[in-house]
Amino acid sequence: MRVATAVGAATMVAGGTFAVSAFADSGLEPDQAASAAMPPDEAEPAEDFFAEPENLTEDELQQLREQRDEANAAAGAAVTGVTKAEEEEEEEDEEESVPSGDPKAIAKELLGNYGWGSDQFDCLEPLWEKESGWDHTASNPSSGAYGIPQALPGSKMASEGDDWRTNPTTQIKWGLGYIEDRYSSPCDAWNHSQANNWY
Repeated sequence: MRVATAVGAATMVAGGTFAVSAFADSGLEPDQAASAAMPPDEAEPAEDFFAEPENLTEDELQQLREQRDEANAAAGAAVTGVTKAEEEEEEEDEEESVPSGDPKAIAKELLGNYGWGSDQFDCLEPLWEKESGWDHTASNPSSGAYGIPQALPGSKMASEGDDWRTNPTTQIKWGLGYIEDRYSSPCDAWNHSQANNWY
């Protein structure tokens, strides 16, 4: 609104200056030239270019801001070819990225997330070798224990992900959390397993 006001004011001033200079060369007296540049008297002006802009409510201002942000985002997407949804999906992928590959390598990489050093893998490796041979499809037909950590029942691992039946990383994350909660460390879990034949 203010931009339109400023443009309108500049147009009036420029138009008035042109009219005054045009009449200056016509041989008219200065007061006649000045009055010739002015619009005829009216009871009320049709539009006041210098009027204060209307006050907007906070909701209206917020709506204008949102429209501006959406327009800026659309313009940015048009330039880069990336939509906001794609950006959010990329961010989620980065946050959810987990190691993949050999289960033992995955476990080594995840140990630090629980505050354990690499020495704890020396206990975790034989513990899960004894339980499942590090096989993510290992199933105990008599007890129903399942997966690398031999969760009993296997469905407990769903707390880490719906893919608990097939994803070694999901199973390992659940198993490390179980060890942390129950035994504090893989070495303590291994000691318990050696003494009791279970953990």
